[in-house]
Amino acid sequence: EERFVENPFKSGEKMYKTGDLVKWLSDGNIEYLGRMDHQVKIRGYRIEIGEIESVLSAHSNVKEQGVIVSEVQKENAELIAYVSLVDPSEGSVEEIKYHLGRNMPDYMVPSKIIVLNELPLTSNGKLDRKALPTPSIEDISSREFVAPQTPEEVQLAKIWSETLGVKQVGIHDDFFDLGGHSLLAAKLVWRIREELNKDIDL
Repeated sequence: EERFVENPFKSGEKMYKTGDLVKWLSDGNIEYLGRMDHQVKIRGYRIEIGEIESVLSAHSNVKEQGVIVSEVQKENAELIAYVSLVDPSEGSVEEIKYHLGRNMPDYMVPSKIIVLNELPLTSNGKLDRKALPTPSIEDISSREFVAPQTPEEVQLAKIWSETLGVKQVGIHDDFFDLGGHSLLAAKLVWRIREELNKDIDL
């Protein structure tokens, strides 16, 4: 009943309410403006942001939470979670990510979780998504940065950096923590084969 509504143009017929916000232009074209809810599509999966936020809220050490889609690279859109903690001295980002992984499919788990002292709110007390800080390379990896040493490590780090669209890659960094996914992994394998003449399994 919420999604299949009466067709105002043809009596007795139904229309599907997609949740997309559009503008009908004078020349007959329709301009897409965005979503009216927080449902997004990433790598072919439709994801309800509210579901991720609900699972985050269920973690005992998460006080506030919010999830956005980062589209710095259009071909590499990714989910980013922002949280404030009940007790910052307890637990870790890895623990929260593990909690998410146990309660939802991999494609719904944010690639980055950024801890803030408090989340920005609008004047009516709701999360101000536009005021959330843009993630930096320090936010991407929770591991201590260790620079590549050998020529092969330097070349691999360069391939990773270019494929993932990040400025620097350390030898202990995790591909998925840096925003990697299956499509980028396939691209990575191809580049390693082409540039290093090494065959590795996906």
